[in-house]
Amino acid sequence: MPKTIVVIPTYNEASNLPQITQALFALGVDELGILIVDDASPDGTGEIADRLAQEHPGRFHVMHRPGKQGLGTAYVQGFEWALQHEAERVIQMDADFSHSPEYIPQFLQHIQDYDVVVGSRYVKGGRLDERWSWWRWLLSWWANSVWVRVILGTRTKDATAGFKCWRAEALRQIGLARVHSNGYVFQVEMCYLAERLGLRILEIPIYFEDRRIGQSKMNVPVKIEAALRVFDIRARHHRLRPMRKP
Repeated sequence: MPKTIVVIPTYNEASNLPQITQALFALGVDELGILIVDDASPDGTGEIADRLAQEHPGRFHVMHRPGKQGLGTAYVQGFEWALQHEAERVIQMDADFSHSPEYIPQFLQHIQDYDVVVGSRYVKGGRLDERWSWWRWLLSWWANSVWVRVILGTRTKDATAGFKCWRAEALRQIGLARVHSNGYVFQVEMCYLAERLGLRILEIPIYFEDRRIGQSKMNVPVKIEAALRVFDIRARHHRLRPMRKP
């Protein structure tokens, strides 16, 4: 099995999946594999994934789930699958090219010295798509720089980042069974857990491009729910401390 697994949750990404697959394999990264976690996409994403698995045996894998169960559980199940198959590094990213595969070699270079590498929009050099409205930019900045930081006391500048590379041991230390977030606030919970447990975190700047094809799943109700769930995260995990080393 590949030592680096890229976990990509999908729901209606039929137009993006072949292109993102081609771009990932074109990187020429040794021992890189892909796991698609598809939530019964009605646009045929799952069938396309099955075809790609036949075209790339041993490197492309598909997990079919019976319905739309949420981003958080998709990542948790994907991470667990990667750990069960002895992956050493696990990358999480979207299928829509908002996370450019071109950053992955940098992730893999830095992960040798850190527990998690974050593709950050808010460290020096990070940028957002120029097509974002001022309101969308303000809401994203406020969520990371004010809301999450005040409530959770996080130091990571892009706590909602969805483009990360994890060491397998870091995911085991977090303990995926303790992760309860099912929506986009999953990213915040993983960030908070990593900080509370004293994991070594590196943020590298990325350019976050708006999705090329399809429609964003981040609507207003989803954003409001994510904001409120931050209180639940603090209540569950604020007593966590770094594990003592022998």
